[in-house]
Amino acid sequence: MSDSPQYTPAPPQAAQAGLNDNTAGALAYITIIPAIIFLLVEPYKSSAYVRFHAWQCIFLHLAAVVVETVLIAIPVIGWILLPFVGLGILILAIYTIIKALGGVRYQIPFIGKYAAKTAGA
Repeated sequence: MSDSPQYTPAPPQAAQAGLNDNTAGALAYITIIPAIIFLLVEPYKSSAYVRFHAWQCIFLHLAAVVVETVLIAIPVIGWILLPFVGLGILILAIYTIIKALGGVRYQIPFIGKYAAKTAGA
């Protein structure tokens, strides 16, 4: 036996269960696919914060499809407005991503209250 101290390895750390709520909430806005996945997969579907952002993303995409469909149906003026509306929706999505990363439950006007109600948040 030697007099040198024994090396005791550190106990293994528990693996993190995935993304934190802020990151998952922000990723929900990237496309509609992560939003749907977060509503179906644990531990994200158990988080009211992630559910809220996932539902708000889904409602934002649905609203975008409706508005853009109406604009496409309006000759000339609708076609001119379409890129600006698309840019506005993109800016709104980026803004909600930033808010979600910061832990803020920002409600988009007209859409946010439905998302909160659907998410049970």
